[in-house]
Amino acid sequence: MNPLLRITDLVMHFPIRAGVFSRVDAYVRAVDGISFEIGAGETLGLVGESGCGKTTVGRSILRLVEGARGDVRFEDSPNLLSLSQNEMRPYRKHLQIIFQDPFSSLNPRLTVASTLMEPLKIFGIGDSRRERRDRVVELLEEVGLSSAHLDRYPHEFSGGQRQRIGIARALSVEPKLIICDEAVSALDVSVQAQIINLLMELQRKRGLSYLFISHDLSVVEHISNRVAIMYLGKLVEVSSKDDIYLKPMHPYTQALLEAAPIPEPGARKERALLEGDVPSPINPPSGCPFHPRCSERFAPCDTQVPELIDQGEGHCVACHLHTNEESPLRLSMVSTPE
Repeated sequence: MNPLLRITDLVMHFPIRAGVFSRVDAYVRAVDGISFEIGAGETLGLVGESGCGKTTVGRSILRLVEGARGDVRFEDSPNLLSLSQNEMRPYRKHLQIIFQDPFSSLNPRLTVASTLMEPLKIFGIGDSRRERRDRVVELLEEVGLSSAHLDRYPHEFSGGQRQRIGIARALSVEPKLIICDEAVSALDVSVQAQIINLLMELQRKRGLSYLFISHDLSVVEHISNRVAIMYLGKLVEVSSKDDIYLKPMHPYTQALLEAAPIPEPGARKERALLEGDVPSPINPPSGCPFHPRCSERFAPCDTQVPELIDQGEGHCVACHLHTNEESPLRLSMVSTPE
């Protein structure tokens, strides 16, 4: 079965201009050649530190930032990156986004009714204003609000309520895939749980697919079917949720999991702290992007970029420890003759 969304060699480099004539002096390599797929009804969690490029991935897919290269296909569509804005418009109905900040993503001058009716008018959903307003009431009730909120403005709501309005807006045009860009990171922990449960219920009810972008490993574990780990513009590991959390293969994934807090008072564990800082995406290191901070690095890591290779059962990793025949890990696994 064909995937719902297929990304191949996605690249997004932002130019840095300098001088009197604003000539391009360098590039920020925000996304540097990543590939992945999302199936119908699936949630793919995209995880990484701040600045790794995960938000740029979501915005590049939707063409909210221009200049991306690569191949982005939704169902049987042509490459979305090659389409004009008019040609892209029909696909926007099927691809929606929930933004990180539930306040700045809403127009403070529009009531909830106006905010939710606008996409219905744009895509010609509903024959009359009355019909569209009734549809908006249904959307609000679906996300846990009511008709009493119709004529209120964004500043009259709490953060969790504003995010529910953002979810209702994304649902209004009946999408098939929603990109959740840090959709709960600005909310209190108790409200996060409510929004996550709402997203999962909507997925079961509507058969939605999610690209769930987050830095919070506990949230991603709760909602995702598969997880992709991103570092400095590249994917370093992709696998099922269970394999990522129980059998991580990349040293960066292992470090992220070890750094996650333990939800038990008084519990302690040994943590392998990463060396140094995240390199600049303007001048990334040669070879493996993670090698300057990796305690397991060996000769090829300095010069050779590892490929994302399937190690079995869909567990893909970009690490010379698992793909290079001369890695210390592989040599230690070779049995010695008796």
